[in-house]
Amino acid sequence: MSNRCQFCLKKTQVGMNISHSHRRTKRTFKPNLFVKKLHDPQTGIIYKVKLCSKCLKTYAKHAN
Repeated sequence: MSNRCQFCLKKTQVGMNISHSHRRTKRTFKPNLFVKKLHDPQTGIIYKVKLCSKCLKTYAKHAN
């Protein structure tokens, strides 16, 4: 599986590390991903999905 959220499609981004003397080197910003098992009440199937923390909070808010 790729390093990507399956709901919002958030993925690894590229940026710069900047030192005090303003030298710049490339670095990566990775999304905060979790693998969770989510239950679909309509079909009764349990899905295994990769979610970022923002989508996990949104799911928890609207799951009830």
